[in-house]
Amino acid sequence: MENNKRPASMQRITTPELANAFIEEQLGALQAKIGQKKVLLALSGGVDSSVVAALLIRAIGQNLVCVHVNHGLLRKGEPEQVIEVFRHQMNANLIYVDAVDRFLDKLAGVADPEQKRKIIGAEFIRVFEEEARKLDGIEFLAQGTIYPDILESDGVKAHHNVGGLPDDLQFELVEPLKFLFKDEVRVVGKALDLPDNMVFRQPFPGPGLGVRCLGAITRDRLEAVRESDAILREEFVKNGLADKVWQYFTVVPNFRSVGIQDGKRTFAYPVILRAVNTTDAMTATVEDIPFSLLQHITKRITTEVKGVNRVLYDLTPKPSGTIEWE
Repeated sequence: MENNKRPASMQRITTPELANAFIEEQLGALQAKIGQKKVLLALSGGVDSSVVAALLIRAIGQNLVCVHVNHGLLRKGEPEQVIEVFRHQMNANLIYVDAVDRFLDKLAGVADPEQKRKIIGAEFIRVFEEEARKLDGIEFLAQGTIYPDILESDGVKAHHNVGGLPDDLQFELVEPLKFLFKDEVRVVGKALDLPDNMVFRQPFPGPGLGVRCLGAITRDRLEAVRESDAILREEFVKNGLADKVWQYFTVVPNFRSVGIQDGKRTFAYPVILRAVNTTDAMTATVEDIPFSLLQHITKRITTEVKGVNRVLYDLTPKPSGTIEWE
């Protein structure tokens, strides 16, 4: 049985020097294991899969095949950033799959959060499988498994990027980060010259914006989530809060209220702002955002985001609320 326990002698990676030593060790191990064979990776643009991609590009170059699936539930600019960083800057062998309509058609009318998660997860596996079957000579599947994934599954490996592929594909797994904690992955990502907004990307739910567009997903509310989230992130960066707040995002519920814009009556959606701090995600406190900044963000969102006429701030800690709404 493969050993999935972090070696007791393994030093915590806290400095660029330690990160570089880890990278050199992994490059040798990966080249010895893979040789001239090909590796497939689902590249989401999150920190774990991005660091795995950057590491494998250094190790095997064009023999790594990255597949980036745009399911329409990513944040603003994320698909474009994946293409820019990996295809244009790192010369990665990258396949981009535009599956937006496919996912949103499957999700139409589905309001239950767990059902939405299942549809998104199952459809992603189907899309990834279809792409895998188009390729010849793939013998390995790379995944961004990190040590908390293993710990949280009670010793059963949790492959969070791609799971449930048909057995007949028979890929051998490559998991170079499986003994690292998230903070160590970020140090390694910096040493691999990945951009900060990718390395220090906030925790992001697997179903993406699908669980922040509450209830049955509609394209207009999904776009309102995406645009309002971009404004919130921009303002937090400008005002020095991006590194201070653990997670911040917007939510758009499935109801509307009356309002007044440009002297006319509106019937539009609210945007809910969420900003929390935590150490372990088991409990969370709400960040005390300056009221003047909340007013400024409210003005921007109600002015710039189509179909929105109110902004609310979620003051609920965990417990009694959770961090996400769905």
